[in-house]
Amino acid sequence: MRGETGPAHAPTVQGKMYHVMLGPGDIPPYVLLPGDPGRIDQITETWDEAREVAYHREYRSARGVYRGAEIAAVSTGIGGPSTAIAIEELARIGVHTMIRVGTTGAIQPSIKVGSLIIATAAVRYDGASHEYAPPEYPAAASPEVVLALVEAARRLGVDYHVGVVASTATFHLGQSRPGYRGYEWSESRRRIEDLRRMGVLSFEMEAATLFTLAGLYGLRAGCVCAVIANRATDEFTPGAGVREAIMVANEAIRILQEADRTGSARTHSISDLASAIHRLYSG
Repeated sequence: MRGETGPAHAPTVQGKMYHVMLGPGDIPPYVLLPGDPGRIDQITETWDEAREVAYHREYRSARGVYRGAEIAAVSTGIGGPSTAIAIEELARIGVHTMIRVGTTGAIQPSIKVGSLIIATAAVRYDGASHEYAPPEYPAAASPEVVLALVEAARRLGVDYHVGVVASTATFHLGQSRPGYRGYEWSESRRRIEDLRRMGVLSFEMEAATLFTLAGLYGLRAGCVCAVIANRATDEFTPGAGVREAIMVANEAIRILQEADRTGSARTHSISDLASAIHRLYSG
């Protein structure tokens, strides 16, 4: 019927964004972004209140309350293209703060499986971000979100690392794993060693897309990932650290909401910010 769908250049269905099936007001503006739709259940079980809102394709959403903070979670699926769709549609319905909650494979031998990585920026091997900006445009997390994640990790007493991650377009050759029948090429073989020498902490697949689009659109974005593998030590433990990553993301949302309500996020002096950054990197 006329009025039930939107124009092709901005498709909607009965007032809902075509992919995430959410409209204005359906979720609060502070959102966690897991990749896996199944992780929505792991997230909502840590909240005080929760209900599912929509589930269409890889995009499953829920909203609830965590320690007095209104919060939502929307799964993005795997990789940059589906993540870009989620960010585009969530921004259109009023979401302004997004924290990726995912898993990652460390490439530095000192990073333990089960610890967390809080990303300050991402190497843009994701593919999707290059549809939005040239390679020279940085994929950087929002400083206040990074600081909120660090503060949350400290409050919860979890082991964490802060630094640059690499977002890839594929899981196998993109992350220096051999393909089917052992196929590889020179770029895929040398990538992991090059990144290790550059001090990059880990591989994952969505942060660069999130950070790039957030920078372009004036949104706030961060990323906390559980280390479920270490490529240097060849360890792999599915699920290690995932609950801790969820709790850190929840607490960071609460910290940001409180700062937004009191205005403190906008009134820090330069010296306050400098002190916070010093504490972040000094451990």
